[in-house]
Amino acid sequence: MANRYSFEFFPPKTEVGRAKLKDTRSQLAALNPEFFSVTYGAGGSTRDNTRDIVLETKKAGLSVAPHLSFGGDEESEILTLLNDYKAAGIDRIVALRGDIPSGMGATRQVYAKELVEFIRKHTGDHFQLEVAAYPETHPDAKSHQADIQFLKAKLDAGANSAITQYFFNADAYFYFLEDCEKAGIDKPIYPGIMPITNFSNLARFSRNCGAEIPRWLAQKLEGYGDDQQSIIEFGAEFVSELCHILMEGGAPGIHFYSMNQVEPIKSIAEAVMSSHPAG
Repeated sequence: MANRYSFEFFPPKTEVGRAKLKDTRSQLAALNPEFFSVTYGAGGSTRDNTRDIVLETKKAGLSVAPHLSFGGDEESEILTLLNDYKAAGIDRIVALRGDIPSGMGATRQVYAKELVEFIRKHTGDHFQLEVAAYPETHPDAKSHQADIQFLKAKLDAGANSAITQYFFNADAYFYFLEDCEKAGIDKPIYPGIMPITNFSNLARFSRNCGAEIPRWLAQKLEGYGDDQQSIIEFGAEFVSELCHILMEGGAPGIHFYSMNQVEPIKSIAEAVMSSHPAG
């Protein structure tokens, strides 16, 4: 299987942010990734922004995969988006459970498996469907094995492959693959990789999404204090090595969480792609 690389963006809220993203996208496009993905806020809270960025990216001649979730959206709204994307020539979607916005309650929770089934029902095999996987277990899962069964259900429902939550321990990914294989999962699972640029932000985000920062790594990053440049330099070196370990271990490619920044993700991607070319 050829190595596959992709980059993720989130829809900016300002014109300045959109201009910056356009530059970031242009520079990362030079690496010829398989696709760019664009996130979708809680309950579709960024739906219009996501749609605009997705269509703009496609118009620029680039392959793009919009994130999509039911969350607080009605089926008719999702179907309209699917038809818009299909008409624009978009052929890949990242299908997620999504978060329900605060104030909406939890009565309308719709799982990603149901979204996959909905997309397949209304669009057949037009879209390549990516779903989420959690090597360190989803925070809401009853158990590690239950979480793997959720992943299997999404893939069995018609998803083509999975992209993982970010992690910093390669063994977490490899053990996860072993468990998935034992569960009968045979579709590709692409590791998601997050750059390290700000420790306090990373720690907060990781607590919220259940990603583990190894103790030694946390202590190392804390030791730099306010020296952001050293954090960025060490982080780039560490994450580049993590990518090499993953690819050497048989990962089918990497999905990079760019955070809408060119660096350090471009340098990290260039390093791993030079030794493990796409193709």
